[in-house]
Amino acid sequence: MSLLPLIFTSGWASGINAYAVVLLFGVFGATGLSDEVPDSLQRTDVLIVAAALFLCDAVADKIPYVDSVWDSVHTVIRPVSGAVVGALLAGQSGSLPEVAAGAVGGSTALVSHLVKAGARMAINTSPEPFSNIFVSTAEDLGVAGIIAFAVFHPVAAAVIAGTLLLLGVVTVAFLASRIRGFLRRRARRRAEKRLATGAPPAF
Repeated sequence: MSLLPLIFTSGWASGINAYAVVLLFGVFGATGLSDEVPDSLQRTDVLIVAAALFLCDAVADKIPYVDSVWDSVHTVIRPVSGAVVGALLAGQSGSLPEVAAGAVGGSTALVSHLVKAGARMAINTSPEPFSNIFVSTAEDLGVAGIIAFAVFHPVAAAVIAGTLLLLGVVTVAFLASRIRGFLRRRARRRAEKRLATGAPPAF
């Protein structure tokens, strides 16, 4: 069970930026800073792909409305990544069944992703782009900081991740009305676009 805090934290971080988690763990393992990282995450090809996808995420995540589309695409990717990373971490040490570790990592990543996606919908109700850039940068730095901290202080990092996750859920619940407004406006724009192009209505 010693890896459970690290798996929980990696799941939380994967829900925000899965590629950064894979990249950071791989770098920590490849440089010898952590013995908990499985060899599969340290492979050169994995690090290159993770770095390339992280750069794509860093750009798309800072553009209003594009970030919400990007989040929609990653509704499956982030939880799956959290589950895989959790299972790999468990398999490395054998201190926790891989299925249980995958369930913890995947479910935590799913909740974290839903919080992130919901918050972005609320932020996109503002016409200016600077809030997206600020929030995205803060998320990237937060993921990097919490993963680095978790490698050396997993329990404390898990407490921080759990607190942030709880605060995020409460915040998104509070902003639910803005999110519903965003969804209504998006549906209206799509309907207007279909009418303008002469496309049949979607049911």
